[in-house]
Amino acid sequence: MTMASSDVKNGEKYMLSAKGADFSQVLKRYDIDLQQVATPEQMAKKMLPKDEVFKKVAEEVLYMRFKTVGPVVMEALKQRNPLDVINNGLVAGMEVVAKLYAEHVYYLPEIMMAAKTMEIGIALAEKQVPGGRETKGTVLMHAAEGDPHDIGKNIAAVMVRSSGYTVVDMGRDVPIVDLVAKAVELKPLFVSGTALMTTTMSAFPTEAKLLQEKGLSMPLMGCGGAVNREYANSYDLGIYSEKAPQTPVIADKIRAGYDWKKVREEWDSIIGGA
Repeated sequence: MTMASSDVKNGEKYMLSAKGADFSQVLKRYDIDLQQVATPEQMAKKMLPKDEVFKKVAEEVLYMRFKTVGPVVMEALKQRNPLDVINNGLVAGMEVVAKLYAEHVYYLPEIMMAAKTMEIGIALAEKQVPGGRETKGTVLMHAAEGDPHDIGKNIAAVMVRSSGYTVVDMGRDVPIVDLVAKAVELKPLFVSGTALMTTTMSAFPTEAKLLQEKGLSMPLMGCGGAVNREYANSYDLGIYSEKAPQTPVIADKIRAGYDWKKVREEWDSIIGGA
């Protein structure tokens, strides 16, 4: 094997040899180390429920079988409690999906298709729960005023909803005054906002100030590519979620009684379980 370049010495042409060269670091993709060799099936094996009934339901979500999840859930409902089918089957499957997303095995299309599959199954199971499924609380989500980017918010909303919360999603480019008015109306467990641009993340301190002026003290979670922990902690009410899978974990702490100050203080230990 020879390379194209050459040298000339004493009138003779010599070709440069590539023999013995180490090309392992040449043109190495920046994210190659993040890629997983294992398949989703191999990675999910230890995470899926051990109970065969719940495992079959979870696999419907994991493998995004939105066309067949209905019959599988209906069969499971003949053998198991509907709330258990939801929590130990459908939600458990979505938790595996979230793990694969965090490990860069699944991406946005898989997240959204799995969420659709889970929602179909939950709708069927909920019909057999007397009085409907009890919610853990209401979470208000939005993308900051002037910001048209909502992919991160959509992923977080899926994960929060699958964890048992009612999500009121106001969409993208939400005016500050509209967000505050909705928070006054709903009095949610917490408010979550995303900003992908540095020019729009300034909405969060303004929102926090107006919420306090209205007598509200629920945490205001700052998220998105433009936001970091230091910024989210720079104004009253502000807390931070770096990745979508962390949001429901933090939500559970707020539901347990944590205020925005305690979430900040224990943030490292809280997200250790995300």
